[in-house]
Amino acid sequence: MDLGIQGKWALVGGASKGLGLGCAKALAQAGVNLVMVSRGDEALQASAQLLRAHGVTVLTVAQDITTVAGREAIFSVHGGPGKDFDIVITNAGGPPTGDFREWGRDEWIKAVDANMLTPIELIKATVDGMAARGFGRIVNITSSAVKAPIDILGLSNGARSGLTGFVAGAARNSNIASRNVTINNLLPGAFETDRLRVTFEGLAKKTGQAMDSLVEGRKKLAPALRFGHPDEFGHTCAFLCSQHAGFITGQNILIDGGAYPGTF
Repeated sequence: MDLGIQGKWALVGGASKGLGLGCAKALAQAGVNLVMVSRGDEALQASAQLLRAHGVTVLTVAQDITTVAGREAIFSVHGGPGKDFDIVITNAGGPPTGDFREWGRDEWIKAVDANMLTPIELIKATVDGMAARGFGRIVNITSSAVKAPIDILGLSNGARSGLTGFVAGAARNSNIASRNVTINNLLPGAFETDRLRVTFEGLAKKTGQAMDSLVEGRKKLAPALRFGHPDEFGHTCAFLCSQHAGFITGQNILIDGGAYPGTF
């Protein structure tokens, strides 16, 4: 399927690996030029070089997207599109796991800043330009924990739920939605990423169980009996960014292999 977005520009956060890279890869395959952002420069450069093989322009910014300085660097990339992004994929590493009793104000502020306020700042910086040009796609990578909270992910549960509430209102603003600009959230379940590995390490330390046992037990929670692959997540993201998805906005799309047991 031709997604109809060849030649457009996309900003992708956390793009050097995992779900962010999956999204960047699928967009590159659709002919989208990229500004890839990640804190680790070595992995970022390696991933960017691979995506250039698709014949698109790929710029890199080795910065922390959750900081003001990092976002300023992104919007001032030499030779880049400045704030004229057609597509924005917000994605930042999730906060640490743990017991909510152990978290103080500093931990909560850091989580909210990274996983709620940073996406909001990126939306603010880009959405009006999208509306003026008559096309825009914003996809926030959040978590299945927004729909089915996980006890050890309390920081993530809270911060990402706040973002979900904000998007529910912003996406339905008539000055945005009527101008072919959509804002949606993608809620990943268990995918083969470093984040999942770190979560299992935390569980193993907390419970004393073997990693292999925890991994196999987690796979069985989804009817698919496996973890997702970042590439299939990326293709879903790319469709939401396509010309064909203009009537989908303000939605929370769960990608979890059927693990969530509810009807709604």
